[in-house]
Amino acid sequence: MAYLFTSESVSEGHPDKVADQISDALLDSFLAFDPESKVACETMVTTGQVVLAGEVKSDTYLDVQNIARDIVNKIGYTKGEYQFSGDSCGVISLIHEQSQDINQGVDRGVKEEQGAGDQGMMFGYATKETENYMPLALDISHRILKTLATLRREGTEIPYLRPDAKAQVTIEYSDDNVPQRIDTVVVSTQHDAFDKDDDKMLAKIKSDIISILMPKVIAQLPESDRALFDGRIKYHINPTGKFVIGGPHGDTGLTGRKIIVDTYGGKGAHGGGAFSGKDPSKVDRSAAYAARHIAKNLVAAGVSDEILVQVSYAIGVVEPTSIFVNTYGTSNISHSDGEIASIVSRLFDMRPFAIEERLKLRNPIYLETAAYGHMGKEPQKITKIFESPYNGRIEKEVELFTWEKLDMVAAVKSAFEL
Repeated sequence: MAYLFTSESVSEGHPDKVADQISDALLDSFLAFDPESKVACETMVTTGQVVLAGEVKSDTYLDVQNIARDIVNKIGYTKGEYQFSGDSCGVISLIHEQSQDINQGVDRGVKEEQGAGDQGMMFGYATKETENYMPLALDISHRILKTLATLRREGTEIPYLRPDAKAQVTIEYSDDNVPQRIDTVVVSTQHDAFDKDDDKMLAKIKSDIISILMPKVIAQLPESDRALFDGRIKYHINPTGKFVIGGPHGDTGLTGRKIIVDTYGGKGAHGGGAFSGKDPSKVDRSAAYAARHIAKNLVAAGVSDEILVQVSYAIGVVEPTSIFVNTYGTSNISHSDGEIASIVSRLFDMRPFAIEERLKLRNPIYLETAAYGHMGKEPQKITKIFESPYNGRIEKEVELFTWEKLDMVAAVKSAFEL
C-alpha cells in the first residue's frame, strides 16, 4: 500500500532561524580574527530584544551587539511595525569564557590528539532521490521558502510579504519507496495588514502563492520531479487565517531549535545535537558534517541507493567510539552493513582534528549554513569581508559546504571494487 511522508522547512525570518543566524555570524567573526577560537554561542530573540549567551575562548574581541543588529537588518526586520528591528532592538550580551574543565579535554599539545568536545552520536544521510542526494520533501520545502524570500526582497510580484514563513510538503510513495506525486503543500507566510475583509485577504494570498510562487519553484526541479505536481495537490495556505504578527514579536526564537529542518527533514536519524553557534571542536557539528560527507560519497559511488551513517564519541577521547552504517536494504554490493562500516572507518579519518582539517572547518563558513539547511547545498569558494572596531578589516577566501563535495567517490569505488 502506498504511504505518505512529510518534511518541513522554515524561512530565514522564522524566530528560531534568526537566532541561528546571529549565533553563526558571531562564530564566523571569532574564527575570522582568531581561527583557534572555541565558541558555543546561544541566542534568544523576542519582542524588541536579542539576548546573547554562551562560552567563548578567543584572542579576539568583537562588537557582538553590532553583529547581531546587522544580521537582523539583513534578514529583513527593518520596520517599527514588526515590533523587532535591527536598528531599535535591545541587545544584551551574557557571553563568558569557556570552562577550563571542558577545554582541557579538547586542546592538546599535539593537535592530532585533540579530543572530542562532547560525548554523543551524530548522523549523516544520503539518498538517490534528488540530484543533491537529499530527501525530496525537504528539498522542495527549502526551495519554496528560498523562492518566497526572493519574491519578498524583490517586492514587485508579491509586495506584502514579511520575513517569517514556514512550508511543508507531503509526498505519496509507492511500496518500493519511489515518489509518485505531491499530495499536500502547506505554506504559512507573514504579511502586511490588509483591509478589514479577511476572506478577501486570504484569497489573495492563496492565489499568489499557488499562481506566482509555486510555478517558480516547480521550474527549478528536474523534469521527473515536475511530473509529481498534478491537479490533485491539496494546498493549505495560511490555514489559521491572517498572519500579520510574526517573527520574534509573535514567537520567541532560540538557537538550535530547528535541528530536523537543518538536516534531513525527518529522514534517517538525528543524534539531538544542534549546530549553529558551535565551533568545529564540537563534534555535534563537525562529525555530523563528516557523516554526511561519507554518506553522500558512498551513495554517489554506487554502494547503495540510500544510506545512514552514525558516528559516536566520548568527551576528550580522540577516536570515535563507534561507526555504524544502515543501507536500508538498498545495498548494491555483497558486503554486509557491518563490513561497509569497517571499510568506512579505514577510508575516513574521524578523529576531531582530522575532520577539521579535511573539511576546512576552522574558517568563517557558518553563517551560510544557518538558513535553509546545512546539507544539500552546492560547494563554492567565496570571499568574505569582516570589519571590527577592535581588529580592523580583513578579507578571507573560504570554501563553503566542503562536506557536500564528491571528492571521495574514486576512493570509495576502489575500496569496494566498484
